[in-house]
Amino acid sequence: MMPLNMAKNSTWLCAFLLVPLLAFAGADTGRGRYTNVPARPDGIGKVYMGREIAKVMSYYGASWLERPERAEEERPERVLAALGLKPGMVVADIGAGSGYYSSRMAERVGPSGTVYAVDVQPEMIEILRLQMKQRRVTNVKPILGTATDPRLPQGALDLALMVDVYHELEYPYEMLGAIVRALKPGGRVVFVEFRGDDPQVPIKALHTMTEAQVRREAAVLPLEWVKTVGGLPWQHIIVFRKR
Repeated sequence: MMPLNMAKNSTWLCAFLLVPLLAFAGADTGRGRYTNVPARPDGIGKVYMGREIAKVMSYYGASWLERPERAEEERPERVLAALGLKPGMVVADIGAGSGYYSSRMAERVGPSGTVYAVDVQPEMIEILRLQMKQRRVTNVKPILGTATDPRLPQGALDLALMVDVYHELEYPYEMLGAIVRALKPGGRVVFVEFRGDDPQVPIKALHTMTEAQVRREAAVLPLEWVKTVGGLPWQHIIVFRKR
C-alpha cells in the first residue's frame, strides 16, 4: 500500500507478511506458478498469474498506517460495516501492521469474540501490542508468524480480512490456501484493495488490484465470490466464501 507521495527516504523491506508454504492436501503445491522478471522499482521481480508482486513495507511505515487522513481517504467505518461482524465472532487481521483494523474489529466482535492479528515482524507486533494497550483492547491476540506459518487455528475463523495486503504477498497461492484452511465451513475472506482500474487512485500501480485479477487468483482455491462492494474513495471490497 505505497502512496505516490511517500517520502523518498522511506524504508521498505520485503518482510511484512508471512507466507505458509503448505498448500491444500492433495492439491497443487504451487510449484511452477511463479516466474521471475526484471524487477520494477516497486516490485520484487516475481510474477503470479500475470501480476508482478509488489514490495512490502517494514515497521518503519507504521506511522503511515495510523495517519489521521486515513479515515477520510479509506473510510474504514464503511469497510467494517460491509464485513457484517457480530459479537462472538472469531476473525483474523492478516498483515495487521500496527493494528489499525484489529482494534476496530475487536470492538465489533466484543469481549466474547477474538481477533487474531498476524504479522511476521517482531517490531510490528510490539507496535501493535502497544497500540492495543493504549486503546485498552483485550480481545486482540497478536501472532508473530513465520515465513511458512501464520499460526492460525485451522477451521476456527468466521472471517479473515486483508486490507491493502494481498498484492504484497510473496507467495499468494500458498498464503491464500493457508487462510482458507483456517476458515470455518462457509467462512469468508475479504480483500480490500486500491482499485487498479481507476486512474484517479493516487497509489502506485503495483500496489493496486483490479476486481478481475483478485477473482482470477481466488478462483484457483475453494472460494466462491459473494459480492464486490464499492462506495469507497479509492478502494473496493471483494468478498469470498469458503466452499
